[in-house]
Amino acid sequence: MAETGQKKLRTGWTTGACATAAAKAAYAALLSGEFPDPVTITLPRGEQPAFALAFEKLEENAATAAIIKDAGDDPDVTHGACIQATVRSNAQANGIRFLAGVGVGTVTKPGLPIPVGEPAINPVPRQMITSELQKLADTHGVSLAVDVEISIQNGGELAQKTMNPRLGIVGGLSVLGTTGIVRPFSCAAWIASIHRGVDVARATGLTHVAAATGATSEDVLRAYYPNLPEQAYLDMGDFAGGLLKYLRAHPVSKLTISGGIAKLTKLAQGAMDLHSARSAVDFTALADVLQQAGASDALLKETREAKLVSYVAQQAAKEGLQIGEAIALRAQTAALNILRGAPVSVEIIVVDRQGQVQGHAPASENVQLEQS
Repeated sequence: MAETGQKKLRTGWTTGACATAAAKAAYAALLSGEFPDPVTITLPRGEQPAFALAFEKLEENAATAAIIKDAGDDPDVTHGACIQATVRSNAQANGIRFLAGVGVGTVTKPGLPIPVGEPAINPVPRQMITSELQKLADTHGVSLAVDVEISIQNGGELAQKTMNPRLGIVGGLSVLGTTGIVRPFSCAAWIASIHRGVDVARATGLTHVAAATGATSEDVLRAYYPNLPEQAYLDMGDFAGGLLKYLRAHPVSKLTISGGIAKLTKLAQGAMDLHSARSAVDFTALADVLQQAGASDALLKETREAKLVSYVAQQAAKEGLQIGEAIALRAQTAALNILRGAPVSVEIIVVDRQGQVQGHAPASENVQLEQS
């Protein structure tokens, strides 16, 4: 169980774990004529969960089983999805040939851990499925020679809520997971998708990526750079640190970050996770910025007592002070500090909730302004 405050949150199972369980049940039925229900699998770290079957079908040379995914208390788009595996005998296969069924995507761009043209079934789920099926083959004294087709009900529609279209994964979802366990609000999956986005951008030769904290700031990015290809846009969300640290080791020539004024104030103050529950604006430090800009004593007092950066910006504007510009420059400095000299130029665009640009720091590798 994960824990937040006093509420314990349930862990769940990855799509890869569900696909493994479904494939094992199907192959067991193909070999023995009986579906194990529940079916138990071994996860990469040794856990042995059991899964109830939601569907089973046995044919002459094929068997199908399905699992309903339980993602626990994680806000996973695939929670409740039906993950299905069909295992068919294939004398020509050397081990397992993986196939994308309905709702599972196919890789069309380089840079992902799966080659172009292959089903979007990631390496660890492939290893898990192979391990479980090989053990069954050994038990029955047969050679492992099968096709494994994974399907996800409504996967095509669900994929539109993920980064798959930008990553060049077409036709559906990816079968993911490195541990088999979904840990609520771990954020690991989101950060991993950001990393894969950088990998695809680099593999396709892009020299400019554009990252947004949300939908409004992404709209601004698209207006600034209408000709950037889709895979150049990264849904950074709150994970500025996850993106910048990865670019430090896997650089792209130019990074543009567009974000709300409050979130980029946090970045300017050195925060790497911009979520409201995990970082907060230092309004005393923000008042110091305004003091350097010539703000009145009344505005400085209001700022130190404020709760919203947007309110401070509105009040500053009444005194002719564009706080967004100062935030953009300081956020640029903070980003470059995190990059630690990596060959990445950084541009910052600060926007308000209506999508109006409040500050802009053009791309620069060397910012003279020091953070206060």
